[in-house]
Amino acid sequence: MRGMTASASGFCTIVPPHLLDRLSRASDPVVAAAARRTLITDAANRTARRLTTVAGAAAVPPDADAVPDRPTRTVYDAGHRTALPGKKVRAEGAEPAGDTTVNRAYAGLGATFELFRDAYGRDSINGSGLPLDATVHYGRDYNNAFWNGDRMVFGDGDGRIFLDFTLAVDVIGHELAHGVTQYTANLAYFGQSGALNESMSDVFGSLVKQKALGQTAEQADWLIGAGLLAPGVQGVALRSMKAPGTAYDDDVLGKDPQPAKMADYVRTGSDNGGVHINSGIPNHAFYLFAKELGGNAWERAGRVWYDVLTGGGLAVDAEFADFSRLTVAAARERFGAGGAEVDAVVKAWSTVGLPTE
Repeated sequence: MRGMTASASGFCTIVPPHLLDRLSRASDPVVAAAARRTLITDAANRTARRLTTVAGAAAVPPDADAVPDRPTRTVYDAGHRTALPGKKVRAEGAEPAGDTTVNRAYAGLGATFELFRDAYGRDSINGSGLPLDATVHYGRDYNNAFWNGDRMVFGDGDGRIFLDFTLAVDVIGHELAHGVTQYTANLAYFGQSGALNESMSDVFGSLVKQKALGQTAEQADWLIGAGLLAPGVQGVALRSMKAPGTAYDDDVLGKDPQPAKMADYVRTGSDNGGVHINSGIPNHAFYLFAKELGGNAWERAGRVWYDVLTGGGLAVDAEFADFSRLTVAAARERFGAGGAEVDAVVKAWSTVGLPTE
């Protein structure tokens, strides 16, 4: 939708509100209570972030100890409360903590930093060495992870539906990629631009995971949040880029609502106009593009997406068709008009039903 001005530097969660809303009505009172608490906490954080954005965020002071092209990570423990940042438990270069959740968060921050540095020459999420802060053990049975414009925050899950949110490195990459979008195209978090915002995070979150595991496009599972669903939940992840709409089909969670093609685009007023739902369309286009090219997806396919995100031509309120055209132009500029990259990206967008001219 054109004309929306919702800021991209908002409160971005990995689990969408429509899914939590369904869980809040579950017959299991423990599941329902955890979902309701998560929704209430998210609503408060969303409002606080909106007020901060309107007032203007404070400038991040330079870190005197920062080393160029090296991460500066700090992990905090909220102690199952919601006051941020919590107690500092691991600083950059410190020995591993006795808490595996702390260590997974620390490693995930590093893996994300390394993808953007090694593949795209970017120094942290803002391009100039921004310190990476994370808080773990947030809230009680908190069923989410989020980027609030300043830091990563992870819940432990309720153990019934969701497990510890640091278990999936692509979730860490996903949320930090919202920060990259915030500092570059700043895509408005509503409708198609919001779905592009979410898709960018899924794309780069998946690439963080693939690079960390040394996987090619053929070897990757292309799942977002694999390992987050508790035993007994009928599903494999939160989303599938390879096959949107197939990540879960569960009596409690419901069925994955993501479409793979524009013909099935979901028009809804919930979830900021379906930002976590319709992101399946550009997600699938990226998967098709990367799979067609083969090799390491972060190299050629990821480079095209990164070029568009950071190139200055992507409007705040961009729609899918705007983005598809820009990716073709970016592939042509970087790899040449007659290259396999141009043919592959045109084919990918055509398959999902979007124009490239």
